[in-house]
Amino acid sequence: MTGIYYFLKPAIPRSVRLTIRRLFARRLRRHVGNIWPIDPAAAFTPVGWPGWPGGKKFAFVLTHDVEGRKGLERCRALAEVEIGLGFRSSFNFVPEGEYAVSETLRAFLGESGFEVGIHDLHHDGSLYRSEGTFRRQAQRINQYLQSWKAVGFRSGFMFHNLEWLQDLNVLYDASTFDTDPFEPQPDGVRTIFPFWVPGIDGKGYVELPYTMPQDSTVFLLLEETNIDLWVRKLDWVAAHGGMVLLNTHPDYMSLNGQKRVGGYSLQLYRDLLEYVTKRYAEQCWFALPKEVAHYFYANMGSGSGVNKCLFAQEIAATSSPKGREVLLERPCNPLPVDRVETQSPGTSDLRGKRMAVVLFSDFPGDARPRRAAETFVQAGMHVDIICLMEEGDDPKQETFKGIHIDRVGIVHNRGFKFHYMLRYGLFIVIALAKLAARSLTKPYDIVHVHNMPDILVFAALVPKLFGAKVILDLHDPMPELMMTIFNLRRESLAVRLMARIEKWSIAFADVVVTTNSAFERLFVSRSCSASKMRIVMNSPDETIFKFSPAQMRSRPSDQRSAPFVIMYHGTLVDRNGADLAVEALVKLRQSVPAAELRLYGPRTPYLDQIMMTLSEKGLGKSVHYLGQKSLEQLTEAIAECDVGVIPNKRSIFTELNLPTRILEYLALGKPVVAPRTQGIQDYFREDSLMFFDLGNADDLALKLSHLYFHPEESFEVVKRGQNVYRAHVWDNERRKLVDVAVELLNAGHG
Repeated sequence: MTGIYYFLKPAIPRSVRLTIRRLFARRLRRHVGNIWPIDPAAAFTPVGWPGWPGGKKFAFVLTHDVEGRKGLERCRALAEVEIGLGFRSSFNFVPEGEYAVSETLRAFLGESGFEVGIHDLHHDGSLYRSEGTFRRQAQRINQYLQSWKAVGFRSGFMFHNLEWLQDLNVLYDASTFDTDPFEPQPDGVRTIFPFWVPGIDGKGYVELPYTMPQDSTVFLLLEETNIDLWVRKLDWVAAHGGMVLLNTHPDYMSLNGQKRVGGYSLQLYRDLLEYVTKRYAEQCWFALPKEVAHYFYANMGSGSGVNKCLFAQEIAATSSPKGREVLLERPCNPLPVDRVETQSPGTSDLRGKRMAVVLFSDFPGDARPRRAAETFVQAGMHVDIICLMEEGDDPKQETFKGIHIDRVGIVHNRGFKFHYMLRYGLFIVIALAKLAARSLTKPYDIVHVHNMPDILVFAALVPKLFGAKVILDLHDPMPELMMTIFNLRRESLAVRLMARIEKWSIAFADVVVTTNSAFERLFVSRSCSASKMRIVMNSPDETIFKFSPAQMRSRPSDQRSAPFVIMYHGTLVDRNGADLAVEALVKLRQSVPAAELRLYGPRTPYLDQIMMTLSEKGLGKSVHYLGQKSLEQLTEAIAECDVGVIPNKRSIFTELNLPTRILEYLALGKPVVAPRTQGIQDYFREDSLMFFDLGNADDLALKLSHLYFHPEESFEVVKRGQNVYRAHVWDNERRKLVDVAVELLNAGHG
């Protein structure tokens, strides 16, 4: 495709080419709104990220690709505009293109504090024609890198092959992007942070993806007339602490303010620089690309050969756009020609690997599989999901945050044991067939299977035969859960069979992940050795449940006018005890008349039974069912409540479970009343959570009343509970999950 395009390009007038590209761009824009200009998944913070220098909120980096003679003629004028506004940037020149860049211009830029980089070799689309072509041109590029004292590279048309780029002697490459479906090679790296690209010989380089839409896309193809799109993306990257890296082209800028065909006014670029200076001057690290790459290497690589002290001094001198001092050639360049020999962060071991995820539930509605899949996508993996339909009209194929979803037309609903078994069996057969077929063409490196059922792990049989590693994620112990749901006895045939299947399933898997210590002890006691188990807790995603410190709740003088809001959210089934919360509310209202209960979750027959009894209990206006909410909507609901309740009834399952809802309330600074069980007390002491006796409505009412009348004590309990939560935030837990995958793949190669 690209070869044909560049062959025909000289024969097609530029205006015609631009018109055709605009038509395609407008049509494409209608279909990519979920990933462009903002891909939410790209906000993932790298494991071990130290933050930006000087505590700055984000980094701001300017680059220019000079494609032709017109662009070359405008470089000095553009640089002077930036000097006047207090900025510096990198100018990337084509060494053997249609122009020759003078040593005088390069010297002017260097002496004025700018950076000079290499932009392709010929800029004709030939660099990546074949590996042999690339290697031959790389030799010439390396010569220019050395003679120009340049450390950065960007290829023409944003073509990239991160493995081939190891042939270049660079500190950094900037040929990728977080998301840009308008590029001829549109595979975004889905991060707004720099990352390390390791070489097989231990060498490597820093990759700096551009994170702002290119000027050519915004003003030439989409014909925007203002910088709103730029501002929207800049504000989003800044809010997530990433790297704002903009790439513009002097070739398309009209310096005299007059709009011309195939160009845009320089004033739009000035408007952006003035905006970032006015709004973010004290929050932003204004840096050159090589400064960002140096900083990343020094803080995220082994950094053993870097003079960090000198580099830190340079950072301090350049942290403001106004009054930037001219920086000459660095005395502490750790990568003069041969780059760096170091180990990459663990996630780089997963980049480019393929993962299949299988779950007998809906996606992305199921929170744990969603967090896990997003984690692996952020680590650079290609992730395919095989799951159920939540509703009959859900699309069978869909892409969500870069995750490829394949829904099987079996709607998940609750029913009798026979219905469970029938749906389980049919889904397993379909998933096995899909994975087998895919393994013949594009084998998977890892298959991640979520229970229930445990036996679903055998859908990975064919990928495992082809060398894939298998992770079995046991959300819950199936025998205990089935005993609770269907009121089965442990010695019943069905429960004994499920325990045997659990043992077989664990034996088939390469590693088993579960959610808390109580579950781990149970599985180890009957199905596997401790060495095969890993705990990755069901912590809430802190990008959604953003931490809020506990606040003292003042007791109102008029107890009848100010509501005391108790909240329950989750699956509305008997074992979770929403009816227990209703019984506690009846008793609580005797001392706290303004108490009310808000219920959130999917509607079930169990809920309908509860709602039918409210009038006779005198609670017709005190219990509110507010439906099922997204995670984002739940954070708003929690913010409006005074206390969260986990009103579980006593069962063998609830004795072991650690509800994620506890951590969600604590993340947002709300007190929680939870049952005194082993699964919870493995993590929370008596002074770090408000406990009630499991299944006891009277004790639940008593603890809610105590919490209401003793806000000071409640405040202290929440603070201690938040300390437990912060030790198990999802950022920590996802690192454990990444480590599991890296460990498996490294073991497979060892």
